[in-house]
Amino acid sequence: MRLNITAFAVAIALVWAGAIFLVGAANLIWPPYGQAFLVLAASIYPGYHADPNFGSVIIGTLYGLVDAGIGGLILAWLYNFLVRRFSNTQA
Repeated sequence: MRLNITAFAVAIALVWAGAIFLVGAANLIWPPYGQAFLVLAASIYPGYHADPNFGSVIIGTLYGLVDAGIGGLILAWLYNFLVRRFSNTQA
């Protein structure tokens, strides 16, 4: 069974961006919440800072959307490649 690469990439991107958005929004309401997660995201995404403001939440969400979209695309492509490769070798 092969994966729809576009659908998989969009699904992964939305889940990851949603996670960053929810943790960032929760951090705006309860400042210590998720701080370590946001600092980790800031160390990965250049230009994103784990500041408690809505602009940072949106920037982090957009970075997460693009990053996970590309990662999901690569992962689905690799999965489909390996499925095709190994399905021909089975007897």
